[in-house]
This record gives sequence, structure tokens and C-alpha cells, in this order.
Amino acid sequence: MILRVTRLLLLVLALALPVLAQAQTSAPLDYAAWDKLASRAETMVQDDSAAEAAFDDIRNTLTDWRAKFQQAESTNATQISTVKAQIDALGPAPKEGETEDQAIAERRKALNDQLAQLQAPGIRATEAASRADSIIANIDRLLRARQTDKLMRLTPSPLNPINWPAGIKVLSGLGGALASEMRAQLEKPDPYATARDRAPVIVGLLLVALVLVARGRRWIMKLADLIEKRLAWRTQRVTDFLVSIGQITLPIVGVTLLVTALIQTALFGTRWTEFLMAVGAVVSAFFAAIWLAGRVFPRNDRQSAPFTLQPERRREGRLLTVSLAVLAAMQGPFGDWVVKRGEAALDTGATTSEAVDSVGKLLDAGFGVLAFPLQVLAAILLFRFGQLLRRHLRNETSASEESAFRDRLVGLLGNTLIVVSVIAPVLGGIGYVNAANALIWPTIMTLGLIALVLVLHLFLTDLYVFITRRNDEGRESLTPTLIGFLLGLAALPFAALIWGARSSDLLELWTRFRNGMSLGGVTISPGVFLTFAIIFVIGLMVTRLLQGALKASLLPKTKIDKGGQNAIISGVGYMGIFLAAVISISAAGIDLSSLAIVAGALSVGVGFGLQTIVQNFVSGIILLIERPISEGDWIEVGGQMGVVKAISVRSTRIETFDRTEVIVPNADLIAGQVTNWTRGNLTGRLILPVGVAYGTDTRKVEEILLEIAKNQSLVMMNPEPTVIFNGFGADSLDFEVRVILSDVNFIMRVKSEMNHEINQRFTEAGIEIPFAQRDVWLRNPEVLQGATAKPEPEPEPETAPDMADKTPHPVTREDLGTPQPGEGMEGVQQQDGGSDGGDR
Repeated sequence: MILRVTRLLLLVLALALPVLAQAQTSAPLDYAAWDKLASRAETMVQDDSAAEAAFDDIRNTLTDWRAKFQQAESTNATQISTVKAQIDALGPAPKEGETEDQAIAERRKALNDQLAQLQAPGIRATEAASRADSIIANIDRLLRARQTDKLMRLTPSPLNPINWPAGIKVLSGLGGALASEMRAQLEKPDPYATARDRAPVIVGLLLVALVLVARGRRWIMKLADLIEKRLAWRTQRVTDFLVSIGQITLPIVGVTLLVTALIQTALFGTRWTEFLMAVGAVVSAFFAAIWLAGRVFPRNDRQSAPFTLQPERRREGRLLTVSLAVLAAMQGPFGDWVVKRGEAALDTGATTSEAVDSVGKLLDAGFGVLAFPLQVLAAILLFRFGQLLRRHLRNETSASEESAFRDRLVGLLGNTLIVVSVIAPVLGGIGYVNAANALIWPTIMTLGLIALVLVLHLFLTDLYVFITRRNDEGRESLTPTLIGFLLGLAALPFAALIWGARSSDLLELWTRFRNGMSLGGVTISPGVFLTFAIIFVIGLMVTRLLQGALKASLLPKTKIDKGGQNAIISGVGYMGIFLAAVISISAAGIDLSSLAIVAGALSVGVGFGLQTIVQNFVSGIILLIERPISEGDWIEVGGQMGVVKAISVRSTRIETFDRTEVIVPNADLIAGQVTNWTRGNLTGRLILPVGVAYGTDTRKVEEILLEIAKNQSLVMMNPEPTVIFNGFGADSLDFEVRVILSDVNFIMRVKSEMNHEINQRFTEAGIEIPFAQRDVWLRNPEVLQGATAKPEPEPEPETAPDMADKTPHPVTREDLGTPQPGEGMEGVQQQDGGSDGGDR
């Protein structure tokens, strides 16, 4: 109970925070400063001469201003709604040529002036926000155009030997810059003074760093093996993942401490510091790739593996993963340092356009020559990785639909890697080095992101199995699938950043998504949807609590039967859902009047396409209200007879006497003929046909049958049982015993018991029960071959046992026992053409 109250308070607080935020008064906006900033930004866009960093800075400032304007759009919202209500209270404005009372006209004019004055700040803010939107869109368009031009720029081909010296010159320039910086550091009066002062700290950092880098992963692996032996199988995988994270953290911490220790010596200048940090990033990527490769391609069967591969192929997968990660790190942080410092090293301070153009061509050729070998090596590894994924398809044996879909995705990924590994080196060799880089390295990083999502999905699935204490079949349930879907959605922004999207682009998309989209005149935003969902869930929970209270506490203490209780509970549920939907829509601020046309179109669709469903729904409500049938009734409808098990809004579930379930649409129960055998009371008529041989004393037969009927304890004496001489049949004199039973549930047992009594009494009285006889005539007996066999003498009839001393005794209800559900009615339709036995 306390937990529920806490959740409710948190929910109320979450709903109140936006209201409180809107209630806060904001400082007045400086539109003069805004106009100055907007004009400067428009000039920058028009000139298209500023650097990308400058555009990013001014774009961020414009985004802040736009957020302020959007917040100011709701200025005086409360007063505006009040004045509008006052204007509406005055009635509609007079049409052209008509007049109204002068006092009303003056009041209307004053309110309109007040409304215009209140709306002015919001209108101005809306105009400024629109201008900011336009400038931001132009900046984004300009930056995307620059990015496209950069990708499609043709640089000198790295395959041309003429360009190879440019690469050597870039490397020599970098080496010379590092050497000159180191000489400058060592030429200081006392270059080791700082190192001596910080010697204890530096030595401590170096020792800890070396220990963590050299022994950290091995310690974690031993710890995982030790824990595995002491835990249950459900806990092993979860604990193994959590412990394995130390295989990343300890070595990376060691690398960070190592770089920090070297920087603390103060022997390295700016270039060397950046170089050490770039090398540290490459080494950290190496250790992270080792962990990721170990999770995707595990060394043993203790871990869950996303791919079906043999041990030697998994070993190859680990090697490929680590190699690709190291190459991507060399191209990423290390490559950025090479480009940045290479440009600075070769920049000779040229002032003429020819000199600047010459330096630019040298840098393009040099960077292309240095990048092309990495591209070729990465392409070879990607090609092999694609083949490895295709090998998984050959080893996969699962035939489920989910596995088939997953295998199609794996096959598509493998084919994509192979295609990229072929196209990227070709582009780089031609001279489109930037395009090749933009194709192959994001592919590798995307591959790493997919691997990380797979690893996290496996861990969360193991955690779900551990928490729910389910076996491995829990991995195929709905929750792990939803977890994987959410992880995929969460990975999309990172994938967009990998493929060149700018963070400002993602923020812009999120801003537009947060502001909402217009659908039929209704603005749908995450805030509106969240408010609707939260209030609807609260209403649904209250409805369920009320239904539970009625079912468990209130209704059982009333005299309402079970069917009526179920009808009340169902009605409360439908009404609660309807009210929760209406209240949540109103609280979310959704105006459904603008969707009137859409609602009309939907109603037409319901009238035509969903006519049967609506008919069954309405019939279900009628059944729950009128209750012509209830759960537990034995009914016959459409040739089906059985016990009503459940009544829903669309259909009714019936369990037949052969223990099969029949789903009957509710419309059939309302429009068709339904026989309810047990509604109101349990009495029912039993008709038992009896035939005797011709020549039998009919009065004696009537007397015996009437005595047998009265001898049954379940046969009612009011009305009394009757015996009818029905007529002269083809083979017998036909009688009928008609009785009313006090409990129709025992109809089959009473019928069986009466048949036993009839057989016994008829045998004692010498009354014959005839059977059909036929005479066979042969048209041409002379054609028969052989002699006719001599008929054997008929055996002497057995003397009937002497039963004179066996006096019939009344059959009590205890002798009949307890009938099973449906036992009493399954033979009723066989009597009198299937219609008798239903009279009350």
C-alpha cells in the first residue's frame, strides 16, 4: 500500500512540474539584441565565408533565443482565455448592416482591445521564433552543402607514385615538429625539476598503471571462474557479465594513469601531449575491443552467443573485431591528430594564392597516401567479417520464424560488409579519399554499435530470466523482444552521429518532435501523449481496483446472482475505461472538435466494414444487461449444446458435452433461437418410449409403467407422471412414459434406471418387447447349387430365473449419485425428434 501511495505522489509531482514551470514569470525579452543577432546571422549565411565553428556557435545562440520565444508564446494565456470567454458571453457579433445595444457594443470593443493587447507579446514571440527557425534551417542547409562538397571532392590518387613523397613529407614534418618540441623542452635550464618534485606521485601512477594494464584482465577472468563455481546457473551469466566489465575498466584506467604520469613529468609540450592522448585512445580502444569480442564471440559455452559458429571461427571473429577496432581508432583520434598537426607543420605561412593552393594539394596528396593503406587493410578485414557472418547462416539450424527473420538480417549485414569492402578501396584509389573514409569507417563503428546492442540485449535477457526465475524458454517471451526493440531505438541517435549527423541536427529533430506534429488540426507532442497515457493508466487502475472491490467485498454480500454480479462488474469496467479515455483526452488538451470529419469517416467505416463486430458488441452489452443466459447455464443454440463458461462483449464461450469449446458470436444469441435448460429452475420433462408385442394386455403395461415412474424419487407428483398409449406401430404397441423431474441434471441417470426397471418388470410379467422381423423370398431357388443344409433344432429356451421374491424398491436420489457437468442433457435431443425434455 505504501508503495502504491508513493508511486501516486511521484506521478502527481511529475504532472505538476510542467504547470509550475509555466507559472513562473520569465524576464522580458530584449528584442533589440535579438534583431542585432539575427541580422548578423543572416549576413553570415549570405556571405558563406565563416568557419564551421563560427556557424555552430551562432546556431547554438539562435537555438537558445528560439526556446525563449517559444516559451513566451504562451504569455498571458490565462487572461486571454478569460477575455475570450467574456466576448463569447456577449453573443455573436452583429452581421453587416445590423446593430446591437450600445452598451454591449462598447463592452465588446473594450474586450477586443484588451484581447489584442494581451495577444501582442505572444504574436511578437511567435514571429521571432519563426525568424529563428528560418535562420537555423539556412545554417543547417549551408553546413550540409559544405559536408557534401567535402565528401565529393576529388584528391590526388594515392595509387600514383608521384604522390607518395607527399605522404613521406607529411610524416617527416610531424616527426620534425615533435623532435623540435622535445629539444625545446630539454633545452630549458632544468627540464627535470618538475619531474623530481613530483617523483613520488609519478612513480606511484606508473606502478599502478603497469599493474592494471598487465594483470587487470587476468585478475577479472580468475574472479569470474571463481564466482561461477559458487553460483546457480541463472546467476552465472548475469554475474559473469557484471564481473567482465572489469576487463575494460581496469586496463583503461591503467592506460589513463600511464598517460597522466607521463604528462605530470612536464617533459612534453602541446604536440607531445596530444600525441600521447591519441595513443592512449588507440590502446583503450584495443582493450575495449577485446572485451566486446569476447562477449560476441565467447571462448566457452558459459556465455550466450548471438552467432552460431565453431570455436575456431569464434577465435577468428575475436581477432577481426580487435583489428577493426584498432584501425578505426587509428583513423579516428590518432588520424585527427595527424591531420591537425600535419597542417600546422606544413603551413609555411604562404601569403599568395599560388602558395596556398600548392600547400593544399600537398596536404591532400599526403593525407590520401597515408589513409589509403588503412582503408585497404580495413576493407580486407571487413570482407572476411562478412564471410564470417554468412557462415553463421550455414550453421544455423533453428527453423522458427523469429530465427529466420534474424538470419535474414545477419545475411543482409554480411552482404553489406562485403559490398562496402569492395567499393571503399576503389573510391580511395580513384582519389575520393574523403568518400571512402565516410563509407568504411562508419561501417566499422556501426558494426561495433550493433555488437554492443547485442551484448546488452543478451545481458538484459539473462537479467530478466534471473529476476523472473524462469528457464531458458523465458528468453523467447515478449519482454526480451521489447527490450531488444528499445535498445535498437536508443542506438539510432548514435548511429546517426556515426554516419555524419551533427549533434545540432539531432537536437533540432528532438525540438521539433517535442513541439509536436499537427494531425487533423490537433497538435500531438510527447508531453501531450505522456499526459494522456499517465491519466488513462491511472483511470484504468482505479477502475480495476473498483472492480476488484465489488467482486470480492460488496457483490458477494448481496442477493444478486452470479450472472448479475458479472454483468455489474463488466459494466463498471466499460464505463471506467470510457471515463478514463474522456478525462485523459481533456487533460491532455486535445480538441476533438477538429477531428469531427475524421470521426464521421470512421463512423462510415464502422457502419460498413465493422458492422458485424459492432453488432456483436452491442449484443454482448444486451446479454450482460438483460441476462437471458448466465455463466453455468446449459443452453442449446445453433445445433450446439453445452455449458456457458464466459460471456464477453464480442462472443460467448460454451463448453460442449464432449469437452470442446465453441465460440458463439453474441449476435446469434440475441437474434437466434436459444434453449436454456437450467435458467430459472432445474425441472425438466423426461419422455421415455416403450414398445410391447401385439397381444399384450395394454392396461397391465400401463399399470407397470406408471408404478415404475412413481417409484423414482426425482419424479415429481405434481404434475403426476403419465403413461400414454401412443398407437399401433409397425412392429409393436407404442407407449410413452412422461414424467417431470425435479432436477434435470439427473435426466440421463433416471432414464437409465427406469429402463432397467422396465426390463426387469416386463421379464417377470412375461411381457415381450418385440423387434423388427423380415421374411426373405427367393425368386429362382432352382438355380442354387448344392443341397440345402438341414436346419439345426432350436435350443430350448432358458428358464427365466425366479424373481418373484425380488420386490422392487424405490430408487432414491442418493442411489443416482452426482451428475457431471453436461451429463444430464447430452441425450435430450435424441428424444421425440430432439425437442422433448425441454418442457417445464
